[in-house]
Amino acid sequence: MHKSRITALTLTALATFALSACGSDDGGKSASGADIVKKGTLTVCSDVPYPPFEDFDKSSDTGFKGFDVDIVSEVAERLDLKLAIKDSSFDALQSGQALNAGQCDLAASAMTITDDRKKNIDFSDGYYDSKQSLLVAADSKIASIGDLKGVKVGVQQGTTGKTYTEENAKGAEVVSFPSDAEMFQAIKAGQVQALLQDLPVNLDHTTDGQYKVVETYDTDEAYGLAIKKGNTQLVEDVNGALEEMHSDGTYDEIYNKYFSTEK
Repeated sequence: MHKSRITALTLTALATFALSACGSDDGGKSASGADIVKKGTLTVCSDVPYPPFEDFDKSSDTGFKGFDVDIVSEVAERLDLKLAIKDSSFDALQSGQALNAGQCDLAASAMTITDDRKKNIDFSDGYYDSKQSLLVAADSKIASIGDLKGVKVGVQQGTTGKTYTEENAKGAEVVSFPSDAEMFQAIKAGQVQALLQDLPVNLDHTTDGQYKVVETYDTDEAYGLAIKKGNTQLVEDVNGALEEMHSDGTYDEIYNKYFSTEK
C-alpha cells in the first residue's frame, strides 16, 4: 500500500514535470508579448494548393510558395520570428477551429474578412482586394452567370465564392469541393461545366488556353490574416508589419511579382 502510494506520487510528479517542460518548449510569447504556439516561431496554417496565393515548393525553406507565403514571410521577419507553415483544410481555418485548437498563430489562405467569420476569429487589416469570377472551357457557350441554369458549377466549400454562386447563379446545380485542386480536376473530367471562385485562382487555370474567364464580379472583398480570437497583441503586431510593408514599398514589390499583369 505504501509502495503503491509512493509510485503514484512519483508518477504524478513526473507527469507534471513532463507537461511543464512540454509547455515551455511548445508555447511562448513573442518579443512584444503576443501569445504564439511555438517560442521564436510564427506558425501559419494555409489551405494548399491555391495558386497564386499558396502552393507547394520543395525547393523553398518553408516548403511553400505564393503571394500569401511571401506576405507572411515578411511579417515573420519583421516580428523577429522564424516561419513555419502547415497545410490545413479551409473549413478548419475559416471556422476558427485550427486557430482555437492551437495548431497555428495565423491563417493565411486568401480568406475574405466577413462579419460571420469575425464571430469566431480576429483579422488583420485587409491585405488584398479580390473579385469573384466564372471559369469555363475555352469552347464553352457559357458567357455569363445568367447562362448557368441547369449547369453544374464547382465551388469551394466554406468560401464566399460558394455563397455568391448560391445567391446569384439562378437554377445552377452547385457542387462543393474541399479545395481548388479537386474543383479543377472536376472541370477537366467534365463533372462540372464551370468554376466560380476568386479571380486570381481562376486566371491561373487559363495559362494553357484550354479555359477562359468569361465574367468577373466586384464583391468588395478584402483578404485578411486570421488570428485566434482575443489575441489582440498579435493582431497589432501583424498590422504594424503590414503598415511598414506598405510604407517602404515591400508590399508593392510582392504584389507586382504575382499580379502586375492584372492591374
